[in-house]
Amino acid sequence: MKRPPLRYLIIAFLLFVFAGVQWNDPDPTLWIILYGVTGVFFVMAYKNRYYRPAVLGWAMVSLLWALTLLPEFYHWVQMGAPSIVNKMKAEDPWIELTREFLGLVINLLACLYLMRQMRVQN
Repeated sequence: MKRPPLRYLIIAFLLFVFAGVQWNDPDPTLWIILYGVTGVFFVMAYKNRYYRPAVLGWAMVSLLWALTLLPEFYHWVQMGAPSIVNKMKAEDPWIELTREFLGLVINLLACLYLMRQMRVQN
């Protein structure tokens, strides 16, 4: 059986780094689980232990959660997309909610990428 690309491990590493830097977040457990599980999916795919329904389900979790934050993201865009990275402490609620929306989109895109890659490989 052909070995999956090394980029799966690189993406997994990045997702684990994302999970690791969530300790200072107001709700770290949710984000550590979100990124960590997606990272595990990439490690499993690298080991040819891919389970499409789990990845699809996790993508749906990311999508539905992101949709709950879409109004805040839209509000941020209407404000002219002011910087959300100038300060690490989110003093305004829209900063944290916009960051969370973008994090969920990153996670969703990672899941969709993995599903597409596994479909192409099989």
